[in-house]
Amino acid sequence: PDILFSCPVGVKVPKINLKQKQSVKNNGSDGTCTAHSDYEWKMICWIDSKALFGDVNTHQKSVLPQAEGYVHRFGPGLVLYWFGHAPSKWLGDGHGDVIIKAWKVPTEFMMPTGDIVRIGWKSKYLVDDD
Repeated sequence: PDILFSCPVGVKVPKINLKQKQSVKNNGSDGTCTAHSDYEWKMICWIDSKALFGDVNTHQKSVLPQAEGYVHRFGPGLVLYWFGHAPSKWLGDGHGDVIIKAWKVPTEFMMPTGDIVRIGWKSKYLVDDD
């Protein structure tokens, strides 16, 4: 992976409820959440960055097997596609152990202490170059 954390950190991901799951099955909706309460924190141990578009074929035949190897070695993680990806419902998630993101690195992380760190904000967890 490109980033391997020394301890697991949390990232905020959309929570898909039972009604949304049924909508995905019935209509092919992507289950996108808009309200803040529709998010949950998932722990990750690594981030793997891909400078490509995450199409279904490449994801399932190349990226996901590599990510599953990281899951077995390091625990759950996140794959970041810099040029977007196919709808999440068409991509595998390694049985829930691989989070798929597009365009940018998450801006909020939850530390093991429960503290929320926002990238770009002054934080005791960020290295100060002064």
